[in-house]
Amino acid sequence: MKKTPCEYIVWSVLPCIRKKLAEILYKKGLSQKEIAELIGVSNAAISQYLSNKRGKLGKFDDEIEREIEISAEEIMKGSDVVDEMCRICRIIKKKNKFIRGPC
Repeated sequence: MKKTPCEYIVWSVLPCIRKKLAEILYKKGLSQKEIAELIGVSNAAISQYLSNKRGKLGKFDDEIEREIEISAEEIMKGSDVVDEMCRICRIIKKKNKFIRGPC
């Protein structure tokens, strides 16, 4: 059965976006707890993203990687994480920039 684009995004793309956001925010010195609060997931989820146990079934090209970095900066400044994730998803969907396969 074919999945709708939204199902595909929820199951495949969003975990990879969250993983990349977690990695960037962690490198910027935020704790796992701070990242979890910013992104709206559990501390355990952040731990799994950072240890490559979750969000590892896709990767992004350089353009999308840069957009996720921009979103991380904006989230740290107080922008809404949902707005930033939706912005990234729109770019991915429009340009078909999600590469299925191991990160």
